[in-house]
Amino acid sequence: MKTPQLLILLLIILVHVGAAFPTDRRALLGSRDKHASWDDVNVVAHGLLQLGQGLKEHVDKTKIQMRDVNAKLKAFNSTVAEMESKQEEALKARGEEVEERERMAAQLAEEVKVKVEEVKKQSEDIHSRMDRLEEKVDQVLTEPALDSNYSDHTEVPFIQRIVAAQNRRIDQLVEKIQQQQDKLEKQSLHLQALQSKVAHKRVKSHRRRDEETALRGEAEQSSTKSGLARDCHDLFVHGQRASGVYTVQPQNSQPFNVLCEMTSEGGWTVIQKRLDGSQSFNQLWESYKKGFGSLNGEFWLGLENIHSLSKQGQHLLQVELSDWAGQEQAARYRVTVDGEEDKFALHLEHESSSGVQEEIITTGASGVPFSTADRDNDLAADINCAELLSGGWWFSSCGESNLNGKYPRRPSLLRRRQSRRQGMFWTTTKGQNVSLKTVVLKIAPSTIKQ
Repeated sequence: MKTPQLLILLLIILVHVGAAFPTDRRALLGSRDKHASWDDVNVVAHGLLQLGQGLKEHVDKTKIQMRDVNAKLKAFNSTVAEMESKQEEALKARGEEVEERERMAAQLAEEVKVKVEEVKKQSEDIHSRMDRLEEKVDQVLTEPALDSNYSDHTEVPFIQRIVAAQNRRIDQLVEKIQQQQDKLEKQSLHLQALQSKVAHKRVKSHRRRDEETALRGEAEQSSTKSGLARDCHDLFVHGQRASGVYTVQPQNSQPFNVLCEMTSEGGWTVIQKRLDGSQSFNQLWESYKKGFGSLNGEFWLGLENIHSLSKQGQHLLQVELSDWAGQEQAARYRVTVDGEEDKFALHLEHESSSGVQEEIITTGASGVPFSTADRDNDLAADINCAELLSGGWWFSSCGESNLNGKYPRRPSLLRRRQSRRQGMFWTTTKGQNVSLKTVVLKIAPSTIKQ
């Protein structure tokens, strides 16, 4: 029973006792049989005093318990506040650590970039020296023979010694370049590892922050809709007329950036571009699958992206070539590129309406799978065309075309040297191998010609 109710009960008992106690002594004596005796009154009063004492002790105990509860609540609140401050400090320290790692990654990337430029300069210098040396050797070897009266057979060993010395020098320089490339690859791997760690830390930090926001009841709901075009022609249809880099998202695919070439016909999506040899196309399967290079220079869009574009419906492939003599060639095909389960096989059907006599690429009815040095999928039975010719391509045989070969340093040298087959080339219907200077491959929906 609560304390106020006990006090009220005590007052009621006292009132009843006072009413029962007679004020007249004579009446008391006359009615002794009817009323309680003084002893009974003393017993009741003593019980009431004990009851009051018990109530007082109960109230004191309750006060002590309330003070203990208040003290514990204060201690709990101080502990919670201390834990919150420690969590905020830890989050702040983690954020500073992530920023420091990002700065380190940026510095390493800058250092790698500088070293790459240095290696490029060294490579260009070596190439120029090799060109000058080859010119001198060619001049010596092509000079008309002297008259027998003035011939000196001792000049031949002398020239051979010069050539051998130059070859040794070239081998040393090539070895140094290889060492520099190995160092750059190690630094690049280290940089990628740092970037992955930074990204992992950032994801964990964001996840922890989201969890804390949810615990505090501050979670936010947001929904966005991509609204991206399916390809460059889709951008053209919606009014875009400027060529450049855009983000597209084909059906059932992730968004990615592309180079769009807007013409009077419509929008073409460029899937390969070669113009100056700034990007090495001697890559392996994974690189050709994902894509490489810069959309503002030389690049390969990636077999996965090309497949996601071509599977949206009937598409056309436009091939544009130019050689070192300034002659240009073009061809247009109806194109389909299979998925990775079918080795990204290429299916082409020549578009007769393009008015082009030469067929730059042929695949046949069954198509041609894509092949690289580490994935020998070509149709040649006894040789790896990608390893022989460099780069990755849809090789039906090793002699028809390779638009992803090495970029030639100089066409005159390519005509004289046996390694010319490793460069970019295509074979005419007359069987002549044409060394190429620029190559552009681009695709668009077949509705572009309507």
